[in-house]
Amino acid sequence: MEVPSRETTVTFTLAPSLRVESVLLQPRSPGDGPAQPAIPLSFTIEYPQQASAQRIGVKLPSIDAGPATLIWSYRGVIDDPPKEPRHLRFVTPSETAGHIGPEGAYLSSESQWYPDIEGSLSTFRLSVGLPTGWTVVTQGKQIDQATREGRTWSTWVVKDRSEALTLVANKFVTTTREWSGRNGQRVELATYFFPDNAGLADEYLEATAKYLDAYVPLLGDYPFEKFAVVENFFASGLGMPSFTLLGSGSIKRHYVQPYALGHEIVHSWIGNSVFNRPGHGNWVEGLTTYLANYYWHELAQDWTQAREQRRLMIDSYSLYVTPEEEYPVAAFTKKSDEKDSAIGYQKAAFVFHLLRHEIGEEPFWRGLKTFVSGFRNRPADWGSLESVFAQVSGRDLRWFFAQWVEQGGAPVLALEQAAAEEVPGAAPSEAWRLAVTISQGARPFRLKIPLEIETAAATETRWMSIGGSEHRAEIRVAHRPSRVRLDPELMVFRRMTRAELPPMLNGFVTDRRRTVLTAFRDAASPLGQVAARLTEQESQSSEAGRTVVVSVGEPVPASGSLLVLAGAERRQEIQALIRDSCGDRVTLEENGFQIDGQRHNGPAVALLVSCPRGNVPGSVVTVLYGVTPQSVAKVSRLLFYYGWHSVVVFQDGAVVMRAVWETSPDTKEVQVHANR
Repeated sequence: MEVPSRETTVTFTLAPSLRVESVLLQPRSPGDGPAQPAIPLSFTIEYPQQASAQRIGVKLPSIDAGPATLIWSYRGVIDDPPKEPRHLRFVTPSETAGHIGPEGAYLSSESQWYPDIEGSLSTFRLSVGLPTGWTVVTQGKQIDQATREGRTWSTWVVKDRSEALTLVANKFVTTTREWSGRNGQRVELATYFFPDNAGLADEYLEATAKYLDAYVPLLGDYPFEKFAVVENFFASGLGMPSFTLLGSGSIKRHYVQPYALGHEIVHSWIGNSVFNRPGHGNWVEGLTTYLANYYWHELAQDWTQAREQRRLMIDSYSLYVTPEEEYPVAAFTKKSDEKDSAIGYQKAAFVFHLLRHEIGEEPFWRGLKTFVSGFRNRPADWGSLESVFAQVSGRDLRWFFAQWVEQGGAPVLALEQAAAEEVPGAAPSEAWRLAVTISQGARPFRLKIPLEIETAAATETRWMSIGGSEHRAEIRVAHRPSRVRLDPELMVFRRMTRAELPPMLNGFVTDRRRTVLTAFRDAASPLGQVAARLTEQESQSSEAGRTVVVSVGEPVPASGSLLVLAGAERRQEIQALIRDSCGDRVTLEENGFQIDGQRHNGPAVALLVSCPRGNVPGSVVTVLYGVTPQSVAKVSRLLFYYGWHSVVVFQDGAVVMRAVWETSPDTKEVQVHANR
């Protein structure tokens, strides 16, 4: 560290379980002269209330200014065993501040395992000794390894400044290969897997290379010397500079999708090279979600999946963010629940989609690469993004960032009217005049929104700029228009009512009133775990009494959403209830079920299906049905992970079919007026 020329006190943080024995100052030797003796330093320790770290004030003497070394001697135990997550979506990471044990070691910034100065960016040189057979993984590059006296020592160097240092260790099988980019860059790729998953190494290395091939041209040189996929002994999905740490369950489930491994790789640039400015809104997760979870599908020209990701962004916000609880994207810091995810990940991602369409393709991608290179190893915030994109595009974007980032909420749009008349004597391309009226909610947004116009000859899309509570526009078309749809491809972010959303399990999860109907006889059925988890989660929140559990034959509340947990032995008792909401689309059978006339049979099949609840707008009936208890055993444990689809069919716990039953987009039949 740099020592000032005058006496001063510097405050460090350290885990409260660690005891400092001494702090020495080793001045830099002048030229090639002999090493100067280390100077013992006095220090004070403070334990602030409700703080996760002790604060150690080290008194630095008045000596020649310049670089010097502080030598710390401290010891203690870091042991916060991972705890199960507390959310319905059980795939969220386990919670720990650090742990060292026979099952593995995990030390992160939350562990406070080394003296640190709050807000500092540091480089590191680290030597670690482990029992033979154990391997350490940390940031940067390993430059040395040796075994002596029954221990393996490795030395790592982190040459790029970083916010924190994470270290993990376990009994790994290591597999490596080199990636060579079209830019001439070479990067070491590696997997550190437990022996029973080592056979998956090639799949993860090939996927890593595929993502680097895609994102290096978009974002510039990969910022580190390696990228490693490391298996963790507890549930996690964490991205650190130069590696990602994934739980064993994720590794086994082939966690190589763009929203999974791709997301962690994009974090190499966004978040681990360009940092989020402390004390400011978190833009990192929104941009990473846009580039990985969404834009990958555009790169692959999978337009169906790209639209599906836009749907998920809008549906997530509409379901999990009530008008009473919404807050601006700029106020998002970290994800504590699904509401935070809907704002800080989903809405924020859509903001970048809107920005791209506002300024155009070339300025957007040039601006993104300029931003990443200009802020490498530096913190940035939403203001930094605004400045770069405004400069690159030559546009004043103050209104855009004020509306979409600094203000809360989302547009509420409705297509109110569509009327047309023939224009005598007009050019062939303008033979018909179409008048369209669009209304917004109480607070209007400045928007560009697409209208799909169906005419006698073709279907075409026109974009309209709107800004008031009600906007009327005239559009000239060549042929008689018959129907107009408001943004059927979901290109504009907005709030949709619950009745406008597809039926899905998350409709049940977010309803203000919920009923669980148990329709199985075996008390040990895995279906019972679902009801137990719901009631347990509710008992730990402020929403006690929101969920009612009833059995077949008991009265079912007439309002709210309904989750039916059904075994084959009681299917006939609930079929009438299902028919009231699903009609003929869903039929439960002794050996399987039919969905839209397609039959699925066998003792290993299970079904999760949702329909709009009859006569209860905005609520759903969701059915989890298993032909045998074994068919729903795996599904029950991860049920709420499958909350975004109307139909999910499982075979031995694996998804074999998904579908979304969307409602019709906001559509108006065009009224044709006689010529005036």
